[in-house]
Amino acid sequence: MQSPLPVLALLSNAFIWGLAWWPFRVMHGAGLHPLWATAVMYCGVLALLLALRPGIWRQVCAHPALWMLALSSGLNNVAFNWAITIGDVVRVILLFYLMPAWAVLLAWRILGERPTPQALARLLLAFAGVLLVLWPAEGGAQRLAAALNLADALALLGGFMFALTNVLLRRMHAVPGQARMFTMFGGCMLMALAAAAAGHALGQVPGFPPFDATWAGVAALLALLLMAGNWALQFGAARLAAGTTAVVMLSEVVFASGSSMLAGAAQPTLRTLLGGVLVMGAALLAALRR
Repeated sequence: MQSPLPVLALLSNAFIWGLAWWPFRVMHGAGLHPLWATAVMYCGVLALLLALRPGIWRQVCAHPALWMLALSSGLNNVAFNWAITIGDVVRVILLFYLMPAWAVLLAWRILGERPTPQALARLLLAFAGVLLVLWPAEGGAQRLAAALNLADALALLGGFMFALTNVLLRRMHAVPGQARMFTMFGGCMLMALAAAAAGHALGQVPGFPPFDATWAGVAALLALLLMAGNWALQFGAARLAAGTTAVVMLSEVVFASGSSMLAGAAQPTLRTLLGGVLVMGAALLAALRR
């Protein structure tokens, strides 16, 4: 009988990310913008990794191509963390999970994997779902762009960068795993710092606040949870088929949507729910195919 531990590990990772919106909002309420919060957390994670694996930096320097992975994973994390802090959580999660559709296009362009008719059908299904989610209540294609808000744009960017990260990880499969992990965490810190500094210069992001025990404690706890979640993801994904991993990870949508609606952080409309069914259906079909 197969051990349930790999599935439980993946569920724990999905649970952590599905509820991540709450600590980010707590830190935001305490005066720490999600961009600064992301930088602070991953700075601590990197310091801990360097203390445990002092030679990891040499592995990273030996593979210059990892800088592209740092850029994509960093922008993915920055966009997602910012979006779930300021937007309707259900809407953000659904737009972010357009990721499998982006992956089809990116794998075609970067890896030379021509999409099958089934993949193109899933692509259309996913984009139809997103169109339903974004379609303004008063209708009209000309009002669609005006209906987009910052959280929507960040969620779409985050999903695209997440898909790019996955494609790059496949392309860099020969690079040592700990070097890839360090690069991704480093990219999260650097991109968060760069985005926060640029946003502050443009007057869109407040400056780094004075020390406060609330945001500091939440940031430290969330950083530890994210490290534990990363370990759980690697443990589970290494022991299960890729399709099984993808299906289990979709539970993040359930955790995020359920918790946010219970807490009043999301008020999805019928159109949003219908669009979500199409987006998640496309993601589920892609996972089952694998």
